[in-house]
Amino acid sequence: MAMMRYAEALRAALREEMQRDPSVWLMGEDIAVYGGVFKVSKDLMEEFGPERVRDTPISEQTLTAMAVTAAMAGTRPVLEIMYADFLPLSVDALMNQASIYNYIWNGQVTMPFVLRTQGGGGAGAGAQHSKSLDALVAHIPGIKVVAPATAADAKGLLKAAIRDDHPVVFLEHKLLYNSRDEVPDGDHLVEIGKARIARAGTDVSIIASSKMVVDALKAAEELAKESVSAEVVDLRTLRPLDRDTIRASIAKTHHAVVVNEGWRFCGYAAELSATIMECCFDELDAPVERVATHDIPIPYSEPLESTVLPDATKIAAAARRALA
Repeated sequence: MAMMRYAEALRAALREEMQRDPSVWLMGEDIAVYGGVFKVSKDLMEEFGPERVRDTPISEQTLTAMAVTAAMAGTRPVLEIMYADFLPLSVDALMNQASIYNYIWNGQVTMPFVLRTQGGGGAGAGAQHSKSLDALVAHIPGIKVVAPATAADAKGLLKAAIRDDHPVVFLEHKLLYNSRDEVPDGDHLVEIGKARIARAGTDVSIIASSKMVVDALKAAEELAKESVSAEVVDLRTLRPLDRDTIRASIAKTHHAVVVNEGWRFCGYAAELSATIMECCFDELDAPVERVATHDIPIPYSEPLESTVLPDATKIAAAARRALA
């Protein structure tokens, strides 16, 4: 085990997969010479050369279509879209190309590419650089969506995503890059589609992903002072969703709080709530509580931003409502 920052774990995953498989290559805005806006790809161009670590123009729609074509041609591109706010520019290639070609060509085409991007608020980056658009991409059949909360999962899930023969959108939170965690040595892989229990509990299940897992764990600590035992389920993967782990947790606690940093209306938290009502209704002693971002653009002002985003205090309050 080695202590790593989240960004370092991602870099280790990229390096190991590029060393293992010469068909893996990187593309994106400022990822080569500059090393990425968050330095995830730092030094990789020097190690692997400009043919495998490529700077690109600012044209997200074109880049995603290029990644689709490169994957169809037999390579494994890892594309970075600088900020999730610009995912809408990639949606045409994701929805009308990447997600359907395997289906419409009856399995004759594979689509092994990864789209990495950074989302989330809390950094005072304003309305154009703070969105969490999980629901936008998770809505598309044929796309896998991953959102790790820890450095260990960041490495293990990115390696698994690169080896997957289907398109994977890999969501990273800007505020997690400097978080530290122990990362297993060697060829560490984490199964896509498998959640983990981040904290065991018996009274209420708090179901979250990405940075919201960190906030959920803080909320669980707060609730523990009131003798409330909260279980925190880290989804890790948004699509496919691990219903079995969710069901097992709720069967134990009989209360559920779902947390997502996306907007509340038609958001991923709404899908989680509906899924729980469909598969776990007979286990629930109270309605599902939902914690999400207010339905407004993310403010630049720090006090206003903190008001609209989910946090540990709001999660704990939702847990109390569920138990009441």
